Amino acid sequence: MPNILDYANPTRFLNFARIVLPWLSGLTLALLAVGLYGAFTAPPDYQQGETVRIMYIHVPSAWLAIFAYVVMTSASLGVLVWKHPLADAAQKTAAPLGAAFTFVCLVTGSLWGKPMWGTYWVWDARLTSMLVLFLLYLGLIAVRQTMDDTPRGARIAAIMTLVGAIDIPIIKYSVDWWNTLHQPASVFRIGGPTISGSMLWPLLVMALAATLLFLTLHFMAIRNEILRRRLARLTMQALQDGASDEGPSPSPFEAAQ
Repeated sequence: MPNILDYANPTRFLNFARIVLPWLSGLTLALLAVGLYGAFTAPPDYQQGETVRIMYIHVPSAWLAIFAYVVMTSASLGVLVWKHPLADAAQKTAAPLGAAFTFVCLVTGSLWGKPMWGTYWVWDARLTSMLVLFLLYLGLIAVRQTMDDTPRGARIAAIMTLVGAIDIPIIKYSVDWWNTLHQPASVFRIGGPTISGSMLWPLLVMALAATLLFLTLHFMAIRNEILRRRLARLTMQALQDGASDEGPSPSPFEAAQ
């Protein structure tokens, strides 16, 4: 019976993704439908009114922005310690997804902040640390694009990811360490959730749907990255074989004769 480490092999991962992706995609769509239905039918908040519905997109996006970076951090260890190609593909492909979730988090947070705080943006500790996370994602994407698929580029991106991981606990505990406008945790806390059950269940369903959406897109991206690298390797090999079949080019002196 294969264990989970067996799927770290790129070929086995492709077979695994081919089986899992249809089910994962279907479950994601189903949970999104249920979560959105709950978000639109949940009662308005007694303070925030209808604006509270932004929470059902904002909070899952914030969670997934952090989750994506945790995935990248784990994959970076695989790159640096074991130099595993699948870990490199996972690290590379998670960055655009993390950037997208962070962007949605920042935009929805700004839309919520305007009616609640009277402004779209404040240099609050939580907001600023999320913006730093977004810039980290963009920096890692830029490194990958400029260095292609070289081992040096993979190592630099992995090291940058590990250094940037210090931002994750800052995001998490910023509302506890500093006096911020952003509200503290209201779902996962020692005393239990502080929001009503009618609002909690759609939020949790949307969070699960967002997680499955990330996994679905990440699996697709890893699969495509593996296939792209194989195609690039075959193309390079074909070019080298073609050059060797033609033989060495004649020197200018030989051509003149």
